[in-house]
Amino acid sequence: MKVSPSLLSADFAHLAEELEFINASDADMLHLDVMDGVFVPNISFGFPVMKYVNKHCQKPLDVHLMIVEPQKFVAEVKDCGAEIMTVHYEACVHLNRVIQQIHDAGMKAGVSINPATPVCLLKDILQDVDLVLLMSVNPGRFANRRQWRCRTEACGRRASRCKVFAPTPLSSCCQPPHA
Repeated sequence: MKVSPSLLSADFAHLAEELEFINASDADMLHLDVMDGVFVPNISFGFPVMKYVNKHCQKPLDVHLMIVEPQKFVAEVKDCGAEIMTVHYEACVHLNRVIQQIHDAGMKAGVSINPATPVCLLKDILQDVDLVLLMSVNPGRFANRRQWRCRTEACGRRASRCKVFAPTPLSSCCQPPHA
């Protein structure tokens, strides 16, 4: 298991101190949620903040783009120091092409899916990605502590129900979850 705290949890008024805290921690990497206000309703931060974080953070940067047309920004994300770039299945018309573009830029590639997206849709891309991020809340939304536990458990059931990683038929994974 890897630990990747989110930069969105930081106090941006004291970002340098927050990054020092991360550097001294046992975290494996730092997760950067980039939101554009189009693919998701919120806006987070952009390339200037990412460059600052890269300059001051000693941990690998795990950049999660919750934006439309992420393929347009692969080079910029790499230039900001990202080691991992994750894009949303729902935001990519040609997901295989975007994953290859990320790898060609020298980064690990991840794919994320929204809670309502069936896991089985990833079966043809799994062999090409380095990580899969199953969202427990809709992108751009935040869960409180109680919601997070319930949604995390549901996310685990969702992944295990689909048996995506097992060499078995995936016909059951496109069914809606049982109430």
